Amino acid sequence: MTTEGTAPATAPGPLTQDRRERILQAVDAAFDEQIRFTQELVRHPSVRTREAGAQDLMYEAMQSRGLEMDRWELDPEELATHHGAGVVEVSYEGVDTVVGTYSPDVERGRSLILNGHIDVVPEGPEEQWERSPWDAAIKDGWLYGRGAGDMKAGLAANLFALDALRAAGLKPAGRIHVESVPEEECTGNGTLSALMRGYTADAVLIPEPEEDMLVRANVGVIWFRLRVAGNPTHPREMKSGFNAIDALYSVVARLRELEERWNAQKAEHRYFEDLDHPINLNLGKINGGDWGSSVPAWCEADLRIALYPGVSADEAWAEITALLAGITQDAAGNAIQAAATRTGFYAEGYVIEEGSEAEEALRRAHRAAFDGRELQSFTTPGYLDGRIFVQYAGIPALTYGPVSERIHGYDERVELESVRRITKSIALFIAEWCGVEDA
Repeated sequence: MTTEGTAPATAPGPLTQDRRERILQAVDAAFDEQIRFTQELVRHPSVRTREAGAQDLMYEAMQSRGLEMDRWELDPEELATHHGAGVVEVSYEGVDTVVGTYSPDVERGRSLILNGHIDVVPEGPEEQWERSPWDAAIKDGWLYGRGAGDMKAGLAANLFALDALRAAGLKPAGRIHVESVPEEECTGNGTLSALMRGYTADAVLIPEPEEDMLVRANVGVIWFRLRVAGNPTHPREMKSGFNAIDALYSVVARLRELEERWNAQKAEHRYFEDLDHPINLNLGKINGGDWGSSVPAWCEADLRIALYPGVSADEAWAEITALLAGITQDAAGNAIQAAATRTGFYAEGYVIEEGSEAEEALRRAHRAAFDGRELQSFTTPGYLDGRIFVQYAGIPALTYGPVSERIHGYDERVELESVRRITKSIALFIAEWCGVEDA
């Protein structure tokens, strides 16, 4: 499939004040329905490899709106041919990307991708939540649940922003692809698969939970598994053995030194100078030993580390592996063998340069939707799929979305009035960027 952007022969009509008001009113009129749809999305748990039910819901929602549908299962072998792909450690059977395409009768406006991810991180122990993470409860103007903020509210906003144009008696003059992708939380392979399938456009908007702001720059991320060997013995003679779990913590301490060296370099990286701690090493998962009464012979841990834009994943990985190769013993003189293998993200960071036409269009839309408030931008030390469009297709990717709290934590929530304003802003952005005509 090829969907390259094409310059319109003649420009569509202007986005008049009357059209703006009609769009804004249409968002308000359908907002209760939008909330109900978002709640239904949250009630479909879509943790990794179990996204199918939520993707069914997205597929049906797009199809009912008359979009031309495409759905395909991710192919690990095909993805592995792209150097930006993450390492796959799970079965992709039933792991699908869904794309719905709106095509005008005559393409006179600029094209757009509305992207969002359907996958969510695990919920953790449910007893630690105030209520079930899948209840999608509303309390004091916030919608609760795993994925409510990250990023099912944004996925729904994409659809209902398009609805608002139709309800306002308008139709976009440019081609629009609405993407619902898996794997954003672990590899980026869902969005990458859509790009490899041929879905491109003149701009991309991704309504991740970004505090009503635009992301200016964000880090790259590498996932890896660290394995350390020990020397098992009976606990009665522990000193004659060597505990692999203790050894792993010793190795992680050396990686913490690398983390701090990279953080000390932040002044050399534009937009990161003022962040407190942009490079974070996370010890996310640990497993080791075979028996409660045996000194552990082995220990494995899954880690995540960030890297600055401009630093290649290969460079960062070479520094990590060189450090590990240089560790031969712990502080007590015990011999250590530490090895790392890549497990997921192998992604580089990016910067969105200021002043693009797409950003200026979003700035105007934001101002109109937020009662004259200017669009602010910020730098995030987290991963975003926008890097795929920027790095591999040269497409400006605007990551911009609602206020949320506790994403990846207990009692994740998204502020509904922020969702309303963001939906208005997206709708106005579509109208200006793609152009609109009377339906």
